[in-house]
Amino acid sequence: MDTIAKRLQRHFTELLQHLPEIPGGVEWLLPLANLPETGRVFEAFLKKYYADARPRTLILGINPGRFGAGVTNVAFTDPVRLVQECGIENDFEKKGELSAQFIYQVVHAYGGVEAFYAQFFLNSVVPFGFVKNGVNYNYYDEKTLQEAMKPLIRHHLRGLLDLGMNPAVCFCLGEGQNFKFLSKFNAAEGFFEKIVPLPHPRFIMQYRRKRLEEFVEVYTNALKGDFPGRNGL
Repeated sequence: MDTIAKRLQRHFTELLQHLPEIPGGVEWLLPLANLPETGRVFEAFLKKYYADARPRTLILGINPGRFGAGVTNVAFTDPVRLVQECGIENDFEKKGELSAQFIYQVVHAYGGVEAFYAQFFLNSVVPFGFVKNGVNYNYYDEKTLQEAMKPLIRHHLRGLLDLGMNPAVCFCLGEGQNFKFLSKFNAAEGFFEKIVPLPHPRFIMQYRRKRLEEFVEVYTNALKGDFPGRNGL
């Protein structure tokens, strides 16, 4: 059977062949291309949670950071969570990442990893990350980078929908620049019927941590809602 796992693996491998030129001073984070261990754990993750043909609803962040998907290629999943939550051993340095910490609290509140990944596919508007001057960099941090990313974003999102993701709704992590860009791009390209913004995990963990339980509830209420295309509805 041509599972979602197999399609996703082909999709990300193919994306590496379509990387655009990026502005000087900005560097790609490409663990899937450069680290054999990343390829192994990413394949193991896909086989564990996507070995079927059921459609999923997309949850899209900005782009991977250095200590999460910038290592594992599993969105919002650092090496620590990969072992503790997903049961996938790995040889990476066991550094935690704030966004991953929050997301897995949401995953638990939703019903656990099996229930969550049966319903959703977590990824990012730009599937690979960037660093500048040794720190994380976002695709919208400079106009030239954002413009350079448009063909890749188009290829990525269209590819995800073509392999079986839900076009009715997409959850966007980030209520500011990420939502603004994705909404405008979606209006031009027609990927999704609706985009639902959620506060970004890093913003919550850095600036609203005292209200953590409240934000976990915001997420779970949105993700458990009767949105179009939800499995079983």
